[in-house]
Amino acid sequence: MSEGTHREQFEPRLIFWEVTSACNLKCIHCRATPANARSTEELTTEEACEFIDRVISFAKPVIVLSGGEPLVRSDVFEIASYANSKGIPVALATNGTLVTPETARKIKGAGIRRVSVSIDGADDQTHDRFRQVTGAFEASLQGIEYLKAEEISFQINTTVTKHNVHQLPEILDLAVVQGAIAWHVFLLVPAGCGKDLAQHEMIEPADYERVLNWIYERSKDSPISIKPTCAPHYLRVAHQRAAKEGINFTHEKKGLDAVTKGCLAGSSVCFVSSKGDVYPCGYLPIKAGSIRQNGFQEIWQDASVFRDLRDANNLKGKCGICEFRWVCMGCRARAYGMTGDFLAPEPFCIYKPDVTCPEYI
Repeated sequence: MSEGTHREQFEPRLIFWEVTSACNLKCIHCRATPANARSTEELTTEEACEFIDRVISFAKPVIVLSGGEPLVRSDVFEIASYANSKGIPVALATNGTLVTPETARKIKGAGIRRVSVSIDGADDQTHDRFRQVTGAFEASLQGIEYLKAEEISFQINTTVTKHNVHQLPEILDLAVVQGAIAWHVFLLVPAGCGKDLAQHEMIEPADYERVLNWIYERSKDSPISIKPTCAPHYLRVAHQRAAKEGINFTHEKKGLDAVTKGCLAGSSVCFVSSKGDVYPCGYLPIKAGSIRQNGFQEIWQDASVFRDLRDANNLKGKCGICEFRWVCMGCRARAYGMTGDFLAPEPFCIYKPDVTCPEYI
């Protein structure tokens, strides 16, 4: 397949915005700092609103307000309300522990469309070990109850590691019982604190493959949407499985649950740090620019790292010759974290490209 066959209109579809790097928890995989250590370099409320204006001048993506823990920032609802008033859909990514009845009312009042709550275990022992704060599991579930009381749509996010991979069926059941609209399953990326964690908590490539196949199976009968994240070769698995079953794999979902392509970094997704630095994603620490120094549209359209990531023909090794490269791309952050080269082959994919594929004939 030629590049022209897959050429897309590269516009930001999702912007993950770290409104603060501070957090009230101490999760072992996260780069966040303690809640009482908010950086003086964070974008001000005025700068945040100005950034929103720059975004809507050329695109209308979904903005996900994240952290750290975004709820430790007192003006997060003002920022959300401003974006909502400009017609930009806003989501909130939280650990759930700071959600109170009053907070839930403010979330609804700010027009936030969906809240993601991180749950990394099916029980308090597993979750709290990951979050390193006793009582975090129960506090997150209580936060969910407050969201439900306000009829706020929410999803469960789970980072898969060796300590909880055996609990995935139970975590899915928990998400269903709690009334989540979706379950987003994140495969650990060796970046930040996760780089050290990966040495003993990252599941093996063969287990990675088994998890993706399990997700494919469960997606057929699950009452809620299941979306693998930071798992680009799920698209390869899904296409392979569908072909064997004599069906076409389609991306029927839209919005926050859409499964449109494997690695979206730099092509339809980007990450903005608390001080305004722009990156392809939150796990790929190659700076594309700063919104304090350049216009966001200029960064999005012209940054060399974004341009490199938009052409699968730039991929190296087996990813560069893989017949699924246009739908998968491999995790560019995982490649960078393991090799120092964001165009290197995905190190946790066990698939061997079929060089007899018609694409190469």
